[in-house]
Amino acid sequence: MTPTLRTERLLLEPYVPADEDAFVAMFQDPRVTRWMGDGTATEAEDRALFGRIFSKVYAQDLFAVWAVRRDGELVGHAEIKPTDTVSGHELIYALVPAVWGAGLGRELAEAIVGHGFDALGLTEVHATVAADNLASLAVLRRLGFEHVRDITEDDGGTTRVLTRRRPPVTPPRPPA
Repeated sequence: MTPTLRTERLLLEPYVPADEDAFVAMFQDPRVTRWMGDGTATEAEDRALFGRIFSKVYAQDLFAVWAVRRDGELVGHAEIKPTDTVSGHELIYALVPAVWGAGLGRELAEAIVGHGFDALGLTEVHATVAADNLASLAVLRRLGFEHVRDITEDDGGTTRVLTRRRPPVTPPRPPA
């Protein structure tokens, strides 16, 4: 089940059917999808994707997928899911351009990583980012992600694989 998470400025919660139009609008914006998979899909494909969040991901409890809200408005999308690309769990997020540059990417990514470490018990969380996506690479590096390898894509582009490892837990010291 996708839990509700809160940060200082964001609410991450499961999507509701009423989010469909805002979801589609976000993913129809080429500025948002420039760095995602194969780029902007058709509106019909984005509507089908939204439907699969309910019919497959939520129905089968496959992984956490969140609607990201600020002041009640849908401003982003987030996931943490198993992936074979990195043999572990991958962090995925997108924000609408209207909120870029306000530090929300870092806040959002930190919340997802925290969920991965705390609720899912992961020892590491991965991210795959286009080598040219300097803004996302900078956000992830500031959060402690380290570059581990590159993947050459079919189109000749390069995707960076970054990993953040859970800090070791120091047991409490016994009283002296």
